[in-house]
Amino acid sequence: MKMLSKNEKKQLKLEKLRQQSEQARHDFEQKTQRQEIQEKSSKSKKFKIYTTLAIVFSVLVLSVGSFAFINSTKPGDYDNFAKCLNEKGAIMYGASFCQYSHAQQGMFGRSFKFVNYQDFSKNPNVKITPTWEINGRLIERVQSFDKLSELTGCSVQ
Repeated sequence: MKMLSKNEKKQLKLEKLRQQSEQARHDFEQKTQRQEIQEKSSKSKKFKIYTTLAIVFSVLVLSVGSFAFINSTKPGDYDNFAKCLNEKGAIMYGASFCQYSHAQQGMFGRSFKFVNYQDFSKNPNVKITPTWEINGRLIERVQSFDKLSELTGCSVQ
């Protein structure tokens, strides 16, 4: 076995270090490539998830909007009754803050848009809300449909 000189030993050490350095650089590049691939994959997955959520949300909003629109265009159960009350000159005086005015409105449902509704402040004789004015007579408090029908001659059906 041959003995290596100091110079040869240095050369071997340098070569070994060069090989280790090259291996470390190669490992680093592979690690970096794997990370880039994972990041692209992760971004792609996030994009797909966000796109899917956006589509689902859009479909949901369109569905709810369509349902609300279709529902709002349907005739109310008491449209003819409310129209008749209006034709007979019946006026309902109410207040936006009054739970009883809201209750009377609620009885009509979608048909309330045909009732001649006025704010109570437009008639100084109105002391309680709701108050109905029918044939010049003031009828205070919430009225049943039967009572309104009796007073106006309008059919509830």
